[in-house]
Amino acid sequence: MAQTLVPHFINDKGVDRIAIGVKEFQCMGATPPFDHPHVYLDMGDEAQLVCPYCSTLFHYDPALKATESDPPSCVFVATAPAGAPEA
Repeated sequence: MAQTLVPHFINDKGVDRIAIGVKEFQCMGATPPFDHPHVYLDMGDEAQLVCPYCSTLFHYDPALKATESDPPSCVFVATAPAGAPEA
């Protein structure tokens, strides 16, 4: 069974607008432990959406890949804690 990962975005810099290459994603607000509840957001037919928790405006940019954002620092990449066993 193929599994599709939903991209997660953060706004540590506190920018007003983040361009992303997907219309379905999760907003975390900021990097843990300063994150808000991780909410699944879907733009549907629209080209932008405001997160109900942090008020970040997400704008769909079809020129970006699902793993990209503008500014680039807004894509959340999970890392394993030090000493965690590898899968």
